[in-house]
Amino acid sequence: MRRTWLLFTIFLIVVIAIGWFFSQVYGNRGILYFSVIFSVLMNVIAYWFSDKLVLKMARATPIDKKDMPEIYDIVEKLATNANLAMPKIYLVPENQPNAFATGRNSKHAAVAVTKGLLEKLNRSELEGVLAHELSHIGNHDMLISTAAVVLAGFISILSNIFLRSLMFGGFKRRDDRNNGQTQGVLMIIGVILAILAPVAALLIRLAISRKREFLADASGALLTNRPENLATALEKISSDRSPMKVANDATAHLWLDNPFKEENKIFWLHKLFLTHPPVEERIKILREMK
Repeated sequence: MRRTWLLFTIFLIVVIAIGWFFSQVYGNRGILYFSVIFSVLMNVIAYWFSDKLVLKMARATPIDKKDMPEIYDIVEKLATNANLAMPKIYLVPENQPNAFATGRNSKHAAVAVTKGLLEKLNRSELEGVLAHELSHIGNHDMLISTAAVVLAGFISILSNIFLRSLMFGGFKRRDDRNNGQTQGVLMIIGVILAILAPVAALLIRLAISRKREFLADASGALLTNRPENLATALEKISSDRSPMKVANDATAHLWLDNPFKEENKIFWLHKLFLTHPPVEERIKILREMK
C-alpha cells in the first residue's frame, strides 16, 4: 500500500514539474496553477470513482447470490482464504471469456466476469481465474493501474494543449536577445517533451500492467494451490476468438487477457503496445510452479 501512495505522489510531482516547464516556456504561471489543481482533481476522481466508470464502460450488471450461486460460492471461499472482504460481483454481457477486478481498495472492490467465461470454463478453471482477480485486489493493483492511467492521460492532455497552442501562435518571443535565445531553447525542449512524454507515460503504464499480471498469476496459483487451473483457463481464453464490443485501449490492461481478439482488429499499434505479457510465457511459468 505504501508503494501505491508513493506512486501517486511521484506522478503528482511529475505532472507539476511538466506544468512548471510549460509555464516557463510560455512565461505564464497560470499553466503551473492549472497543472497543480487539475492533477489533484484527476487523482481524487480516479480514486473515488474509477471503479464505477470502468464497470459502466463494460456495461456490467451486479450479480446476486440467488441468481448465480456457484460463482458467488467460489468468490466467497477464495476471498475467505485470501483474508479479503467479499467483493461485489458483476456480469459483463460478452461472449468472450474474460474477467477483471476494479475498486479503490480491498474493502471497496468488484470482480467482473463475462458471460462467455461462465459458459466456457469449468469450475476448476473459474477458480483459477477468480483467484487471479482476487490477487489483484490483495496486491492493491487496481490503484497502481489507475494512477498509471491518470499520469499517461494527463501528460497527453498537457502535451496536446502545448502542441495545439504552437499551431495557433500561442508562444510569443521576447524582444531581449538573450531572453529570446533562452525561450527558443525552452521551446525546442518543450516540443520534444510534448511528443515523447505521452509515449513514456504509456510505456510506464504497460510495464506496470505486465508486471502485475505475472504477480497475480503466481499469487492466484498459491491461493488455490493448483497452478494448472489458471494455466488451462488461460489456454482456453487466449484461443477463443470471440470479439468484445466493450473493448477499448483505456481499459484493456484491466482484463485477465488482451480483449482485442479478432485478427482484423489487432492493428500494428496494438501489437506494439500490448498491455499483457505473452500468454505462452504466463502458462509456462505457472506449469513450472510446484
